[in-house]
Amino acid sequence: MEKQKIAIIGLGRIGSAFLNALQKKAAHLELACVAEVAETPAKAHARSAGIRVATLDEIVAMGDGIDVIFELTGLPGVRKELCIKLGAAENHHTVIASETIARLIWSLISDEALPTIAGRKTGY
Repeated sequence: MEKQKIAIIGLGRIGSAFLNALQKKAAHLELACVAEVAETPAKAHARSAGIRVATLDEIVAMGDGIDVIFELTGLPGVRKELCIKLGAAENHHTVIASETIARLIWSLISDEALPTIAGRKTGY
């Protein structure tokens, strides 16, 4: 089975929990890179684990080298910017998975609760 190449954007509470879970369940996944503007503990963890820390532009430049981007910032503007940049790059391969999809996958791979953030809306 071909490995799915994954990127995670946003390494706050949800992104860091997802990062840790994906690292444990990575038999058919390749965590290609992560993106986070702040210096979070998860960003430091990614660096120490040898996971590439990239910018949005660098992730977009990877083209079909990324199959799925988990956009977990909770910021609609980031998702919109990512959609625009992927479209401008004519990338019809990479899928953007929202926090809603991350929560669905989380429920399949973990018995633990994924962090929730009061007042945060999910979806598009």
